Amino acid sequence: MKTAKDPRHQKRRETVKALFGESFTHQDNLTDEAKKILKQKDLLDKKIQDAAPSWPIEKLNRIDLAILRLAVYEMENLDTPPKVIIDEAVEIAKEFGSENSFSFINGVLGTIYKSKVENRK
Repeated sequence: MKTAKDPRHQKRRETVKALFGESFTHQDNLTDEAKKILKQKDLLDKKIQDAAPSWPIEKLNRIDLAILRLAVYEMENLDTPPKVIIDEAVEIAKEFGSENSFSFINGVLGTIYKSKVENRK
């Protein structure tokens, strides 16, 4: 059962914090995970933009963008089940985001997941 003390959850929280900080100014002590995500930032942002065309990347809440980048990166690069990734992203959004963040993030990631499933067919 997932808890706030779960090391994987803690690692995701730290990565989101690093990505959020980087959206304001360069961070000297980025985690390895954050560095990998930032290397793929353009590709990740394209997937986010395609899933939420009404919300230009530069207009997104920065914490929401950090959470989405982490989740999309994990969906594209890790073997973690997508529903686990989405659930974790929603939990982090509830913790750090605005009152609407979790539903927005759930919708965007659901769209990306659905697109991936349809592309496999």
